[in-house]
Amino acid sequence: MEVIVFFSLLLSVCTVSANLAEADKSSNQQPCPQDTQAVLRQLTASVAVQKEQITVLQKETQEQTAKLKSEIDQLKLQSTDGAAKLKTEIDALKQELQATHVAFSAAVLLPGTGPYVGPFNTETTLVFKHVITNIGNAYNPSTGIFTAPVRGVYHFELHMFGQGGVAVGAYLYKNQGLVVIAYEHQTAAGELSGSNGASLLLEVGDQVFVRLLDGRRIYDNQNHHTTFSGHLIFTM
Repeated sequence: MEVIVFFSLLLSVCTVSANLAEADKSSNQQPCPQDTQAVLRQLTASVAVQKEQITVLQKETQEQTAKLKSEIDQLKLQSTDGAAKLKTEIDALKQELQATHVAFSAAVLLPGTGPYVGPFNTETTLVFKHVITNIGNAYNPSTGIFTAPVRGVYHFELHMFGQGGVAVGAYLYKNQGLVVIAYEHQTAAGELSGSNGASLLLEVGDQVFVRLLDGRRIYDNQNHHTTFSGHLIFTM
């Protein structure tokens, strides 16, 4: 009986030892193929996610670059428009400044011509051909007419000179309205002169000129006795 129990215990110990040895051998084996495939699937999924993120970042970068380029182009355009507008304003200021410098003086005859103008049967616009000064070019020596370049107050003077007992006389006109007369008459032969002047408020485009009275005569020579002058006093 004792011998049977001993052999039974010995068999149990051998069985346990064999199981432990088999367990140790199994723990030292490599992972199975199923585990490797799982790891590969995880890596593949991770790479796909990263690629998608990179694509999104590239798209956002492209959009931001396009937006920045558009803003730069707009700033360039605004800068160009601003420069053009500034140049236009400067040119306008220069033109306005030049328009405020207005003065002229002219004699009725050119040197070597004359010496008489008139008499005529009707009033005749006098053309003061010999320009002494014409700042602003508002006076036209071809027509004898001054045209106001800016709104303002101007002063004009006319000086008429005559000889030989024939009366001298001329009107100063603003557009078609008579302003003043310069007139002188004497019965005896000799020299005579008449002068007058006026300050006028003119609008842009208003015209001022001198007309010789019908039946009157003026004299002029290289000394320029008979003249028409005007200048801008101030703008309004």
